[in-house]
Amino acid sequence: MLLDPHHLSALSAILRHGSFDAAAAELAVTPSAVSQRIKALEDRVGASLIHRGTPCTGTPAGLRIARYAEDVGLLEAQLARELTLEQEPGSARVRIAVPADILATWFIDAMAQVPDMLFDLVIDDQDHSADWLRRGEVSAAVTVGGQPVTGCDATALGVLRYLPTASPNFIDKWFKDGVTEETLGKAPCLIFNRKDGLQKAWIAQYTGSRLSAPSHFLPSSHGFVDAAIAGIGWGMNPSALVQNAVEQGLLRPIVPDTPLDVPLNWQIGRVLAPALKPLTQAVKYAAGRTLLPSTSQ
Repeated sequence: MLLDPHHLSALSAILRHGSFDAAAAELAVTPSAVSQRIKALEDRVGASLIHRGTPCTGTPAGLRIARYAEDVGLLEAQLARELTLEQEPGSARVRIAVPADILATWFIDAMAQVPDMLFDLVIDDQDHSADWLRRGEVSAAVTVGGQPVTGCDATALGVLRYLPTASPNFIDKWFKDGVTEETLGKAPCLIFNRKDGLQKAWIAQYTGSRLSAPSHFLPSSHGFVDAAIAGIGWGMNPSALVQNAVEQGLLRPIVPDTPLDVPLNWQIGRVLAPALKPLTQAVKYAAGRTLLPSTSQ
């Protein structure tokens, strides 16, 4: 069953922007034309593809077809490279699940090495980015080490080192009697979101106990660092992100020499792996400049 590329581009644009009007603006057509294309596509496949709402979201069938359209674009771009054909800049778009700390530390460097590709990044906690691959909603993901997702190739990237950091004033106030189960149970900590388990993982590693501390929720990697510097709480920050603040004395580890090392993998759908080889090479190179070798776990 052949699907009209104009219909596919309309579906992808709606799901990307969340509305028919925004999709029409991207495609330089009227909202009515976008609506007609979606109706024709729904008639063609015999299923509803979009939940009309604010924002518009895809039905399971709509998400699957949008992923198919992305896959076709990537494979066409690969063919153009292999045949040394001219291709329009940004002709290939790839959807990737990336943890926020990865984006804040090194992933943009990887993106910059693949200028002919458009990126649609899904930001999620590193322990959950693999779920997007399992659901078939992304083509690749940076994930925490573990079993590869079925149908994907996995490449070990290295270790992202986290340090338990806080401002000197915060440490003097909350940990003047030392960092213990009792003081950790009282001192406010920073948590990225409700999926973030790094602080609890470090507490368990350091104390051998699972504790629940008073928490601020702050879903921003750079905001996380700024909040720690401001003395709002302590938190697990990537060493690469706080190196300057530590050197300047704005932050200190609450316990020296107690890092939490998180092994990372690059996982990519096996069918698309050849088409995304330039991206994989860029990811491995950028990760190698920031991450510690996996053998240091």
